[in-house]
Formats: sequence, C-alpha cells, structure tokens
Amino acid sequence: MEKRKVIRKICLLGDGGVGKTSLIDRFVLNSFSEDYIISFGTRVSKKVIEYEEVQLTLMIWDVLGQKTQKTLHGAYYNGANGVLLVCDNTREETLLNLPTWKSDLEVVTGTVPVIPVVNKSDLPTSISPENLTDVREAMGHDFLFTSAKTGQGVQEAFENIGRRVLGVAH
Repeated sequence: MEKRKVIRKICLLGDGGVGKTSLIDRFVLNSFSEDYIISFGTRVSKKVIEYEEVQLTLMIWDVLGQKTQKTLHGAYYNGANGVLLVCDNTREETLLNLPTWKSDLEVVTGTVPVIPVVNKSDLPTSISPENLTDVREAMGHDFLFTSAKTGQGVQEAFENIGRRVLGVAH
C-alpha cells in the first residue's frame, strides 16, 4: 500500500543566536558550522520523514530572531502547522523570551503544536532549574534538549513535531 503524502509547514522561532539555522542544517544536511551568520528574513528548507503510513514533507521555515523585525514575523507565521521554540542553554534570557515568542505566534496561527527546545546542550548551562520549570509550565510541554554541534536530540525534535502536526501519538 502506498503511503499517504502530507506536507506541513514548521517554523523555528527564538532569539537570534540560539542555533535555529544550525539545527536545521544538522537535520536536513547533517552538517554543522561554527560560523555564526545572522539570518535575514526567512529561509525555507525541505526534509521528508517516513512514518509507518505517512510520508511527511516538512517545509521548515527558519525565521529571523531579531525582535526589531517583529512586524515581519506575522507573515512568516501564517499557515504554520507546528513550531519548535528554541532557546540557548548558555543564555537564560533566551529561555525567558520563549513565552513572548509563543504568544506572538498564537495571535497569527491560533493554537498549533509547539515544542520548546534547549539547544547547545553540549555546553555548560546558565539556565536555572526554577526558570526552566516556570517556562515549561507556560509552554505546556516538556523541553527537548538538543545540540546542533553533536547532533544530540535533533532528529528526535523534528520527528516529535512531525508526529504532533500529524496528530500521531508519540
């Protein structure tokens, strides 16, 4: 039997420098670069994930993380089926900003599956356990811990959001 083919739009959101582009490059290209290049506007990547009965094509939108460009964000969010909200393990303020990213998103999309991600988990953390708990409760979902550098948790994060947008239990 041929698999059902589904296409879904996924956005990666979070402050600048948290590693959104690096997570996408690790997932789509299995590559990592130490060079930091600021994303301007948005970049769309494509990756197919095979599930038992579904072939899911993820159209992955890498949305710029500069808060000054907030007026542009709404256009990028439009039509999103799911979101990875990304913060940086070494910069606690990026964690504390996630609820704002989520509320700005939901103004445009309504409620969509959102998974919070702590990236750069290969580095020593500067995030307090209390703040992590508070933000987890605000997100309504446990954090996934990833490292675009080592690849830890990256595939799992994208597969998890893929299952959520398909409505398939994990």
